Amino acid sequence: MSSTEGENDNCLAWAARDPSGLLSPYKFSRRVLGPDDVSLTITHCGVCYADVSWTRNAHGDSIYPLVPGHEIVGMVKEVGSNVHRFKTGDHVGVGTYVNSCRECSYCNDGLEVHCEKGSVFTFNRIDADGTVTKGGYSSFILVHERYCYRIPDNYPLASAAPLLCAGITVYAPMMRHKMNQPGKSLGVIGLGGLGHMAVKFGKAFGLHVTVLSTSTSKKDEALNLLKADRFVLTTDKQQMEAVAKSLDFIVDTASGDHPFDPYMALLKTMGVLVLVGFPKPG
Repeated sequence: MSSTEGENDNCLAWAARDPSGLLSPYKFSRRVLGPDDVSLTITHCGVCYADVSWTRNAHGDSIYPLVPGHEIVGMVKEVGSNVHRFKTGDHVGVGTYVNSCRECSYCNDGLEVHCEKGSVFTFNRIDADGTVTKGGYSSFILVHERYCYRIPDNYPLASAAPLLCAGITVYAPMMRHKMNQPGKSLGVIGLGGLGHMAVKFGKAFGLHVTVLSTSTSKKDEALNLLKADRFVLTTDKQQMEAVAKSLDFIVDTASGDHPFDPYMALLKTMGVLVLVGFPKPG
């Protein structure tokens, strides 16, 4: 036990202590339940690429010990006196941010992630009380009710966790740009965590889904597991030419540097391409 851990520490977690990113057991104290807080017993937490990046200090701003995790689901164990949206036992999710100013135009429009004063991320950020936020690789968390989301009782919590980051990352722009029109065509670049979600949402919306990948190893998964309608190997010039000007929408989930022109050529006139992939560090 480190010098920062004491007998009154009430939360068990996994934390990185340095840029190696290696996680080890860590105990710390969560704040006292406030009148607007929900105390959530964490049952599951998704693993996101952001967890890896910040535990390894890829962005140069990691604050150690660092407890990652922002795809959090669990059950309410206690609520503050002003909380009326949730009760003990409810299934609840918490995503990538846990606080904001709640006063600016973005917060008032439900776009707290764009808060003018800066939203407070679920981990590795300074909260309003001056403490460093610690994420979902832990036994429980306290969050203002505004940033908690009800999960239906009949929906598996393990399946809900990835929706809090990977899911919303593709769902939000798909809805914003009306990529939910049955019969339209969708291209999904990349078949990682985000790509899986984009394909699933596309099929649920009734779209004709084409997976665009540089790897033939993704073909079986795309067509047989995720039920995409078509797979295109993007390194094959003939396959790419065959689908030129055929797509209404493209969701680009590929990470790192890659050219855009070959994919733009696949769009119909007035087609829409949305980039959601994580850029290359640096």
